[in-house]
Amino acid sequence: MSSQSVMRAVVLSGHGGLDKLHYREDWPVPVPAVGQVLIRVGACGLNNTDINTRTAWYSKSVTDGITPSTGSDGFANARSEEGSWGGAPVRFPLIQGADVAGTIVGVGEGVDPARVGERVIVDPWLLGTGDWMDLANAIYFGSECDGGFAEYTVIRSGNALRLNTDLSDAELATFPCAYTTAENLVARTDLRPGETVVIAGASGGVGSAAVQLCRLRGARVVAIASPSKVASLRELGAHAVVDRNTPALSDAIRSAAGGQVDVAIDVVGGKSFSHLIEALRQGGRYSSSGAISGPTVEFDLRQLIYKDLQLTGATIVPPGTAKRLVGLIEQGLLKPLLAAQYPLRELPQAQQAFMDKQHVGNIVVTTH
Repeated sequence: MSSQSVMRAVVLSGHGGLDKLHYREDWPVPVPAVGQVLIRVGACGLNNTDINTRTAWYSKSVTDGITPSTGSDGFANARSEEGSWGGAPVRFPLIQGADVAGTIVGVGEGVDPARVGERVIVDPWLLGTGDWMDLANAIYFGSECDGGFAEYTVIRSGNALRLNTDLSDAELATFPCAYTTAENLVARTDLRPGETVVIAGASGGVGSAAVQLCRLRGARVVAIASPSKVASLRELGAHAVVDRNTPALSDAIRSAAGGQVDVAIDVVGGKSFSHLIEALRQGGRYSSSGAISGPTVEFDLRQLIYKDLQLTGATIVPPGTAKRLVGLIEQGLLKPLLAAQYPLRELPQAQQAFMDKQHVGNIVVTTH
């Protein structure tokens, strides 16, 4: 166990702007309960859930997307009683951060002490037994419980996944949320070898993970991103990159793909949604896990009906997904895209950089 009684942590005090994030050096070190392990956090990655929860963007009263301005200042019309991804209130104070990489330094009752010393990343979905799609059984690390923006954190032993790799903690912290989310997105579309997939938001954490996972399935990837990201996405395996600011986006997608596409993967929403739908072939499949450009869209139902489309959402990740990804990481089949790293005390600056979207891949904070 840690000999410390207090630790450094960034604590979220309520919904709102970046001023709701408070750096503390006197926060109690958590004690692992029955079945839990204590992790000394090496690094913790950022993801959209952090911003969405802090600003209460999940509230149905919010219809705008997350921008550098709204993400920095929050939404005045947000309703705190529905501030979490599941529509329930958030418990404050809260330590956010789902993407932990670190080392087990203590165990609770019922956990093999031999686990102490293991390098781990977390599976952020703390799913219950039975119906894992039941919201009562779906707890997200750093949302419904304290997460990893701290020197130490506790999590259920089964969600601390041991791995053997030479990657640094900062590199490993790019994986948990982004890659499990992307794998779920791709799986929901039943993507097959030889098919063509268009990925909106391809340069972000989830999007860049999706590019790699689609290529591993033998698919052709058309990525949508800003022109400055073309070289990075080509290096990841994208066959073509379309400028996200192209007015006739659906035409540009079809031109890059050499025809209509089989699958669309979306974390952007907003105005790009209709273009993705228009680019799909008859019987095409669309899946979304985010709407950073805005959750409200116009949709002609005839596109769904007469094109025989399949539209799915992708939030709760099936059990076992993270363990399969650990195997791919250990085999070197997934590339960590570490865009930048900040010290823990600079989490607000890291979140601002995250919202500015000038990076490719993931941004992390380091704790030691």
